[in-house]
Amino acid sequence: MILYHGSNCSFDKIELSQCRPSRDFGHGFYTTEIKEQALQMAQRTTRMSGNGTPVVLQFIIDDNIFLGNVLKIRRFAEPDWEWATFVMNNRDKNFTDISSPLCNTDNKFDIVTGPVANDDLRVTLTLFIDGRLTADALAEQLRYKELTQQISFHTQRAIDLLQKTGECYE
Repeated sequence: MILYHGSNCSFDKIELSQCRPSRDFGHGFYTTEIKEQALQMAQRTTRMSGNGTPVVLQFIIDDNIFLGNVLKIRRFAEPDWEWATFVMNNRDKNFTDISSPLCNTDNKFDIVTGPVANDDLRVTLTLFIDGRLTADALAEQLRYKELTQQISFHTQRAIDLLQKTGECYE
């Protein structure tokens, strides 16, 4: 499988300590199978940081790791109430129930895959978490959103399976 990561700088070694916390699936290294999505993230990261140059890094990983039980992998096939709760719990800096299977703030999952919770969904997710939107209403609203996918790596043993194979600049 070929994966892409958008950044404002090139690097050869992935350092989990350099990854931002409070992301959709927790603190980790985020990739996508969609090169254009990675390019958009590279441009956004460069714009927000105010330095660097947009670069898309390419990695390969053996598809078979998703079939075995060697790593703990959490998969979200579609955006539903469970995915929304997982995302909101990971983004919430005040969330404390880290033993919950609906969070990854403790990196209990080596890899998490699923939809990207883009800014377009922020209001919808907030309404759900605040209890102003039912799980059924959330699922109905999410059904019509066009979402992209992400694969995030949260532990060193998962990171070690990625092999960098190239990079391209905008």
